[in-house]
Amino acid sequence: MNSIGWRFPPTFWTANLIELFERAAYYCWFMMLASFLTDVVHYSDIEAGVIGGVFAAGTYFLPFLSGAFVDRAGYRRALLLALVLLLFGYTGLRIWSQKHWVLLPMSAIMLGGALFKPIITGMVACSSDAAHRARAFSLFYMMVNIGHVVGKTVAKPVRTNFGLGVMPLCSAAVTLGALVAVALLFFPKTPSNGTRQGLSIGEAWRHLTADLREVLRSGRLMAIVLLTSGFWIIQTQMYSSMPKYVLRMVGTDASPEWYANINPIVVTLLVVPVTQLARRLSAITSIALAMALIPVSALLIAQLPHFIGPVPLPGMLRLGPLAGAAGILHPVTVAMALGIAMQGLSECFLSPRYLEYTSRQAPPGKEALYMGYANMNRFFAWLIGYSLSGFLLNAFCPDPARLDPKMRLAYQTALRHQSPLPDVYAHANYLWYVFAAIGGFAFLLLIAYSVLTNKPKAQ
Repeated sequence: MNSIGWRFPPTFWTANLIELFERAAYYCWFMMLASFLTDVVHYSDIEAGVIGGVFAAGTYFLPFLSGAFVDRAGYRRALLLALVLLLFGYTGLRIWSQKHWVLLPMSAIMLGGALFKPIITGMVACSSDAAHRARAFSLFYMMVNIGHVVGKTVAKPVRTNFGLGVMPLCSAAVTLGALVAVALLFFPKTPSNGTRQGLSIGEAWRHLTADLREVLRSGRLMAIVLLTSGFWIIQTQMYSSMPKYVLRMVGTDASPEWYANINPIVVTLLVVPVTQLARRLSAITSIALAMALIPVSALLIAQLPHFIGPVPLPGMLRLGPLAGAAGILHPVTVAMALGIAMQGLSECFLSPRYLEYTSRQAPPGKEALYMGYANMNRFFAWLIGYSLSGFLLNAFCPDPARLDPKMRLAYQTALRHQSPLPDVYAHANYLWYVFAAIGGFAFLLLIAYSVLTNKPKAQ
C-alpha cells in the first residue's frame, strides 16, 4: 500500500462480509428485544430494561477478555466458536422463552457476540496500514450498517405476520449460513500473534493479566472510552426506549423496526463521504462534532411533536414504511425520523474516527485486545442507557397492558380516534430530556479532555 487508495487484501473483504451477516442476524431479533422480554417472556418494563441492559453491556464488556483469547487462538477458530454460540442462542430463544430460562440462550448470544467483535475489528485493523486505516474502517462501518438495515427490514414483517416469538429463528437461519461459509468455504489466512499460541493455562493467565494492566494504564484510551459512552447512551435508545415509546404513543400499526433503519441508511450513504470531507480534521475534533449533535437529536424527539400536527402524505408515499394506516405521519413519527437521521449523521463523524483513534493506541500484535477495550464505551452505554430506559418508560410511558381496565379502555379509544392519550402519558417525552442532559454533559467533558490532551508535553 504505497499510495492512498481503496485496495485491500482478501482478509479485509472476508471480514466485512461475515460482519454483514452477523449484524443482520443480530438486529433481526435485538431490534425488538425490549418488547420480546415484556410481551413474550412477560417481564415488566423495569425488569426488561435491567436484563436487556446487562445482556447488551455484556457483549461489549467481555471483548476485553475475548480479544486476548483471539490473539492466541487465531481468528478462524475463534470465529467458528463464536458462530456456534450464536446459533445455539438464537435457536434456544424459541425453546426457552420463559422467565429465567430465557437467560440461558441470551447468555450464549452474549458470549458469542463478545467473542465475535474483536475478531472482525482486529481483522480490519491487521489488513490495513496507518495511511489506509480511516478508509478501511469507514468501509467496514458501511457494511455494518447494511447488515443493520437488512435485519431490521426483515424484523417488521416477521413480527406482524408470525409474532415476536418467531423472530429468533430468522436470526438462527442467517447465523447457520455464516457458520457453514466459514467452515467450508475459502477463508484467507489472518495475522495472529504466534508467540502466544500453545501456552499453558498458567502462562496464558499471566499474559492475560499483564495485557489487562497494560491497557488499563493507557489513560487516553480509557478516558475516550468513558467520554464517548455519553454518545452511545442516547444512540442505544433506538433499541431500548424507542420501540416501546413509538408503539405506545402511535399505536401497533407503527413500524419502529423501519424507523430504526433511518440510522443505518444515513450512515451507509454518508459515512464514506463524511469521512473524506472531514479527513483534514483531527480525530478528536470529528468526535467532538458528533458529541455536540447527539443531545440535539434527543431534544428534537422530545420537542417537535408539540409544534406540529399529523402530516398527510401524497400519492404513493401513503404506502411508505413510516406512514400509519391512513397514510398520515404521526407527529411522534416525524420527530423520531428526524431525530434518528441526526443521530446517523453524528455517527458518521464519530465511529470511523473513533475506531481509527483507538486502533492507533494498540501495539503491534495486540490489535484485537485493544479493539476489544475500545468497545467498552458501548458497555457503559448499554448498562446505563438500557437499564435507565426501563425506569423512565415505567414512569412516563407505561405499558398499556398494565393499566387498570378503565384507563386501558380510555387509552385504546384515544389511539383509535387519534385524540390525546390519558394523562398518564402526558409527560412521556420527558424521558428524552433525561438523555439529552446526559449527552450534553458528556460533550462538555470531551471539550475539557481535548484541551488537556493538546497541552504541550512540558505541562
